[in-house]
Formats: sequence, C-alpha cells, structure tokens
Amino acid sequence: MDITRGTLVLPALYAMTTQNMLFPEAGEDVPFSVTTVAYTTDGGHEAMTTRRAFDFGDTTRLFDSLTVWDAEAERLLDFLGTHGRIASELHPRVEDGALVVAGGRQWARLDDRHVPLPGPLAADVEVRDRYDEDDERYHVTATVENDLVGHMLGYRGTFTQDQTASDGTPDDLRIVRGLDRLPPR
Repeated sequence: MDITRGTLVLPALYAMTTQNMLFPEAGEDVPFSVTTVAYTTDGGHEAMTTRRAFDFGDTTRLFDSLTVWDAEAERLLDFLGTHGRIASELHPRVEDGALVVAGGRQWARLDDRHVPLPGPLAADVEVRDRYDEDDERYHVTATVENDLVGHMLGYRGTFTQDQTASDGTPDDLRIVRGLDRLPPR
C-alpha cells in the first residue's frame, strides 16, 4: 500500500494514533491487511467493524471504523477510531465498476451527544474499492482532505481476501460501546 500524508496536520495525526484513527507515517509498498466482522451492537444496530493494519516495520498502525446501518433514517454512518469519537454519514454509489463511498455530514461524539462539525473542521473523504478478476485482487484508493489543512492522509494499493470462520465477534473488534443514540438526521 502506498501511503501519503500532509504536513500541516502532523500534530493531529500523532494524537489520532491513540484512538486507532489516522497516523503520521507515510511510505511505499507498506504491508497492509484488513479485517471485517459483522454483528449487532449493544444498541441493536446492524454494524460492521473494519480494522485496517499498516505495517511500517518498527510499528503497526491501526485504522478502525464501525459502520452502522441506521434503519430508521435509512442511512449509513461511520464511527471512527476505538471509541467512535468522530461520526460521518456515508454516501455509497457505483461508478465505473467501483464502489465509491463519500463522507457526508460529520459529528464529534461526546458521551451520548453528537456535536456537528462545521465545514472547516470536517474532512472530505472518498474511498474507491473495486475487484479486478484478472489479477484476483481488490484495488483501493482512499483520500482524506480538509479545507483548512489540505491533504491529511491517503492510501492506494491492492489486497487479497481470505475468509476465516468465527464463533462470534472478538471483543477487540467491538470497537465502539454505548451507541444507543445515533447522530441526528
């Protein structure tokens, strides 16, 4: 995986590593793995944890997210990091054979409250995923940008899929607790 990051946001990227969100490292051909597991949250919402692991040799950085289906509002929400402190609406679409997911409105999650993030504090996020049958690999491109600081983080590369049977959801992949309330519509 090839990983880029901006420089104006470096202090924030270092701070985000404690929450398994974004990270300050960059590089080319960084070994990458992704683990996904679906389950029902304690609040009764259908959800999927995605854990991305980037191996920089001397350190492995994790980027966790919990994607939740809000059946009442018919929308997808993403809660970022180990405690889901940042929440974002997700807007998926299909474009040229790829699944494209763009971020929408965003909130800071403070206990059971969701505080809207105004435009200058929010991030523009886009992830493009597609499967190539010829090389039997998934291709992903992800970008995170902000109006104030510009490029925050991006990664681009390929990966393969392995499926493993499981007897439930490991506790370390139930990354967000206390999700009784979702952000307002």
